[in-house]
Amino acid sequence: MNPDLVQFEAIRVAVFEHRGPVANLMASVAHFKEWRKADPEACGAERRVFGVAYDDPQKTPPEAFRFDICAEIDQPLRPNTAGIIEKTIPGGRCAVARHIGSTDAIGETVYALYGKWLPQSGEQLRDFPCFFHYIKRVPTVQEHEQVTDVYLPIF
Repeated sequence: MNPDLVQFEAIRVAVFEHRGPVANLMASVAHFKEWRKADPEACGAERRVFGVAYDDPQKTPPEAFRFDICAEIDQPLRPNTAGIIEKTIPGGRCAVARHIGSTDAIGETVYALYGKWLPQSGEQLRDFPCFFHYIKRVPTVQEHEQVTDVYLPIF
């Protein structure tokens, strides 16, 4: 693993906070997509889409798992009844590894960053979890062709 080291610019995002079993995550994604379709001015299809992984699904009890589903915004979020809130993904230095393929296997890239690259790198983690930038997703590409950048915030 040889991630790129980049300076990530802070961005404001609309967020649906998924809380609970990983098995229910896609239902939360569908809810967020429906809100985006209903309010395209807030964060239309051309906006970057992210995920923030607060917990390791292999080590966290299902009911305690947390994951934010996010889309970039450039104006204040309007009040809504969908449970969408505004947050910021903070700027700063990050190690970035590209994952190609199903997001079901993204843990392999995440664990390689944390478990192999980080201990050998001499770098230290910042106080923000790893996050994903979804570059190419189904249905635009086949599942095995999906492209996701995995960001590991470091000092």
